[in-house]
Amino acid sequence: MTDKDSSFLFSGITFNRKRFSSDFARFKEKKEINDSEETLPENKSPEVEVEVAAKPAKKRKRKSTVSDPVEGFNVFKSSKTEPVLEENEESENASEGKKELYRQMERDAIFRKQHNIHTSGSNIPSPLHDFSELRSRYKCKPYILRNLAELGIKEPTPIQMQAIPLLLSGRECFACAPTGSGKTLAFVCPMLMKLKHASKDGVRAVILLPTRELASQTARECKKLAKGKKFYIRLMTKQLANTGEFSKLPCDILISTPLRLKSAVNKRKLDLSRVEYLVLDESDKLFDLGLLKPVDAIVKACSNPSIIRSLFSATLPDTVEELARTIMHDAVRVIIGRKNSASESIKQKLVFVGSEEGKLMALRQTFEESLNPPVLVFVQNKERAKDLYKELRFDDVRVDVIHSDLSQEQRENAIDNFRAGKTWVLIATDVIARGMDFKGVNCVVNYDFPDSSSAYIHRIGRSGRAGRSGEAVTFYTEADIRYLKNIANVMKASGCEVPEWILSLPKLKWKKHRPKREFLSTKPHDEEEEEE
Repeated sequence: MTDKDSSFLFSGITFNRKRFSSDFARFKEKKEINDSEETLPENKSPEVEVEVAAKPAKKRKRKSTVSDPVEGFNVFKSSKTEPVLEENEESENASEGKKELYRQMERDAIFRKQHNIHTSGSNIPSPLHDFSELRSRYKCKPYILRNLAELGIKEPTPIQMQAIPLLLSGRECFACAPTGSGKTLAFVCPMLMKLKHASKDGVRAVILLPTRELASQTARECKKLAKGKKFYIRLMTKQLANTGEFSKLPCDILISTPLRLKSAVNKRKLDLSRVEYLVLDESDKLFDLGLLKPVDAIVKACSNPSIIRSLFSATLPDTVEELARTIMHDAVRVIIGRKNSASESIKQKLVFVGSEEGKLMALRQTFEESLNPPVLVFVQNKERAKDLYKELRFDDVRVDVIHSDLSQEQRENAIDNFRAGKTWVLIATDVIARGMDFKGVNCVVNYDFPDSSSAYIHRIGRSGRAGRSGEAVTFYTEADIRYLKNIANVMKASGCEVPEWILSLPKLKWKKHRPKREFLSTKPHDEEEEEE
């Protein structure tokens, strides 16, 4: 049965008074106490009145245990709205922060694409747009920016744009960039910034290089950038390795070849346990079989758990990359342009000469028609370097030679004369093909076909450095044709034209291409012996 004043919302609802009499009586008492509360419409039935009013009563009872109702608020709103608003503001701020992070990542990706920078890894810092950011982002000391300006370095190169922020952020990296792209500055600049000042607490940074010439050059570049700040920068010489007392000799940055450094460590004259930064420059050469053991010993000797390791090279074979990952933690991979490619500023061409005799004739003809010094000529080994020097020394060109049989002083004199312009043509083996920076080498001649594609990239990389143009000429004979495809692929990748017939040759998997070549002379061998 329903009351006459039942609400239209609850029409048809019945309430069994007998069954719920005890509850109904309790509610009646409650209602009398709360008679100041809002009354129900007059047209509601008694049964519905009970059911509708009962629910708010229970809700009010629960609320009263938590907190008093706030005046002017809807009954369904909590009195704790202030913390909720604060939480909403915090979540909105976090959301906006994430959006800004994604926008920055998108801007970084566009910038990297514009400069042909390819990276892989997690949490990669934004690249540098300008050297002024070193001061604003990383609190760089004025002396470094002043030295950069004095050296005429106005803008960072692509490898410097990405490698410098990585190393300053405490990340390890292995980087592959074309020859002459400024890799030395990319690791020396952040090293000086992180070391901050000179110390007498032992060796704090080690730069490892495959040749003495490259080590000497890197030491000079380090000192130029550190000018105005008293850092102890030392080059590991033979005398220093044998007699140096490093415990008494202050040294912040030590630059060395692997064998000399390993010798000093074995003699317990040198402690590398405090080294904070380890750089392996021309890392693919350092991981060759001949140097792998001493390099491994040096890496183990640098036992500081917070050490930051980095690898730099113009070529980065997969095997070297795999080895690098075993000694590095959470490393970032940086590739500038295409991996294992030559600089696009070098004009490359292949010249068929038929035989060894044809090579010498082609070289002399090239010098007669368009000798544009300085010119580097690469040969297969030191014996052929000596022979070619004997052939050319009485020609009308200023020629010199450099090879491993010469003393350190003779090698340095040959390089200095070539840099100074006293020597027009320098005959060399692959000993100086790695990393040596000769300003303005106009032409590289591969007199003997290179023994690998990486050797080719490093040889021709002595020209076309720091944005300059250069030229590379490679002679090949019948014995070299089967390996042409490997070099042709490098040429094509850097934008040079290559004949279709060469590209259609099968690509051979080669380790070293060092054929036994004929005697290097235009005269018969018997005549040469008679003259001697």
